[in-house]
Amino acid sequence: MPDRANHCVAEDFKRLRCEVDEKYQPESQYLKKFSDTMTIDLFAERTAAINDVALFDVGDRIQIEVTGRDRLKFLHNFCTNEIKKLPPGQGCEAFVTSIQGKALGHIFVFAEAESLWIESVAGSAAPLIAHFDRYLITEDVRLTDRSADFTEFLLTGSRAAALLEQLSVPVTHLPLNGHTQFHAADLPLCSVRRVDWLEIPTWLLSVARSNADLVRQRLTDEGAVPAGQETFHALRITAGFPLYGIDITDEQLVQEVARTSQAISFTKGCYLGQEPIARIDAMGHVNRELRRLKFANHVDTLPLPGTAIFNQRMPEAKQIGQITSSAWSLQSPAANHVVALAYMRRSFLATGLTVVVDDQDAVVS
Repeated sequence: MPDRANHCVAEDFKRLRCEVDEKYQPESQYLKKFSDTMTIDLFAERTAAINDVALFDVGDRIQIEVTGRDRLKFLHNFCTNEIKKLPPGQGCEAFVTSIQGKALGHIFVFAEAESLWIESVAGSAAPLIAHFDRYLITEDVRLTDRSADFTEFLLTGSRAAALLEQLSVPVTHLPLNGHTQFHAADLPLCSVRRVDWLEIPTWLLSVARSNADLVRQRLTDEGAVPAGQETFHALRITAGFPLYGIDITDEQLVQEVARTSQAISFTKGCYLGQEPIARIDAMGHVNRELRRLKFANHVDTLPLPGTAIFNQRMPEAKQIGQITSSAWSLQSPAANHVVALAYMRRSFLATGLTVVVDDQDAVVS
């Protein structure tokens, strides 16, 4: 492909990073004081997310439909997990990688009888399709952005599965990344996908946009509590679940993201970026990895993305990492404790290690 086309695709991914970061975690969020953030509604959302059922509108995430007889083989050649052997009704987590083994996308792939569905963060459809199009020559593959046709809800909490079963949606048998189609007059879903992004069984509901209000109302009538971005980020950061454009960019080697067991197959054979990924596996490590941090003491504001992490306090301190995202802790919502995701140097990854952020102690977890 000409250099200009390569440059355009690279610029698409850079724009994606900026758009996702501003949409999901604008700087104004971090400048709010704890006392201004913790409202009664937020307490209710967090209680539901842990002890009952919370409903998140994640309709800005994208969905790409992949059709054609060569779809399995084609997508298999451009991501890190096993695609060719996916049976209908099953899915997987994967990275789309550059030839250097760096992350161009963090995706979830769901196989149906006549198609594959790629699901990922808001704004990623155009750069992903442009990347795949570079390599389409004679293959029978069609990539269609269906994000305008379908929206998504995320249902989570200790009672989420029971609520869906109560509505006759069969979910308890589904394995991780398993999915099933479901449609009823009073609950017109398209697909129900199990995605344990939040360390507990969590269900991603794909819905025609024309039916979104009906589905939302039906679920809230059954007791699901609508919840917002701040609660979602607190849940995902506590669970160690990263978002592309915030915690993952095209600067990261995929093993740095610490999703190797979930998203990378070392037995699937060749794919774009496979050689450096296999070489890192043979070496046994990367020089930094994503980790969770739990702050030990009360703080007034959240640390900004890019905040430096040190091994100890000044004057002997050395920088050993930096924050990518942070939120108020769910474990202690009545106290201003913080959880964060951060890239840490390899020598400082041990669970339980105390590090320093903004002159505050934080523990690696």
